[in-house]
Amino acid sequence: MPLLIVFVLFAVSSLVQVAFYWILFSRLAWFREMGKESDRRGVSVVICARNEYYQLKENLPLILDQDYPEFEVVVVNNSSDDDSAFFLNRIAETNPRLKVVEIKENLNFFSGKKFPLSIGIKSAKYDLILLTDADCRPSGRNWIALMEASFMPGTEIVLGYGAHESQKGILNRLIRFDTIQIGIQYFSYALAGIPYMGVGRNMAYLKHVFYGQKGFTSHYRIPSGDDDLFINRVARGSNTRICIAPGSFTSSEAKKTLTQWAFQKRRHLSTGRYYRFIHKFLLGSYIGSQVLFYCLSVVLLIFLYNIVLVFAIFAVRLASQLIIFRKCMTRLQDRELWYLAPVLEPAILVINSYLSVTNYFVRPNRWK
Repeated sequence: MPLLIVFVLFAVSSLVQVAFYWILFSRLAWFREMGKESDRRGVSVVICARNEYYQLKENLPLILDQDYPEFEVVVVNNSSDDDSAFFLNRIAETNPRLKVVEIKENLNFFSGKKFPLSIGIKSAKYDLILLTDADCRPSGRNWIALMEASFMPGTEIVLGYGAHESQKGILNRLIRFDTIQIGIQYFSYALAGIPYMGVGRNMAYLKHVFYGQKGFTSHYRIPSGDDDLFINRVARGSNTRICIAPGSFTSSEAKKTLTQWAFQKRRHLSTGRYYRFIHKFLLGSYIGSQVLFYCLSVVLLIFLYNIVLVFAIFAVRLASQLIIFRKCMTRLQDRELWYLAPVLEPAILVINSYLSVTNYFVRPNRWK
């Protein structure tokens, strides 16, 4: 009888997983961009930087070189003690599109990145705010145009994709797969009319919406959340669209060490408890069914319980995962890892579970 209960739970968790693949994630898999001509309205690109001289030197020229008639780039140099200020001021002398905002003392009333980002948005000239990071580079000269063109009548938020560059090594594959998996989720939820997050590496919203929601004041004590918690508060199916058109992505280097990535993950995972109930329920159901699926399949295989049926259910779930992930990864222009999903997914699940538990004892409280 106990093994029968284990089998039933295994079958139910597999069914839940398959339902998520075909009902939710399939929305991104077969999504077709509904493009329109850009309205060519003014756009303010806002970047916050702290001791990122080398990243700014490499990526800022690519942003300033966008093929778009009316835009500015607002860089908030937040108490940097490297050569960032010298570099930014030298560029600003010859490029009127660049606006440099200096925060010379660390007067960070908000936790993390929220204070400098608020200053950057306040300093922006245009209502349409396009966010990215200093270590991100646009995938082409039409990045601004494509993100702006996604604003239809009634649209207030556009969620873009921030990829990580492909490099050698297991850690790089883990980070890229994790990034893709997160992208599949937040894009699919948005397409289902229940958007819950975006990423600050590539996201746009209207300035008056930011001020209408009083910025980050509802969660200013939380170190992270300048992107996902803000979007969780203001995004709805009626005012949010996604942009995954070729040329609309940004890319950045993945972390080089497991410690650096774990710190980044801790900050991101610490915000999930503040999401709206519907998002916590759905995300929890997906993760919980993942845990049950892997754990119970191991138990059933150890005891050789109804092996044929267990393998059949496992195969259906695996086929669903590979089909949907391959299609989604094609949309996100990183199809290299789709066949590694059965290996990388449980590894990410173990890492996230460990970091989520230990977050209660070790809480990250800084941005840089």
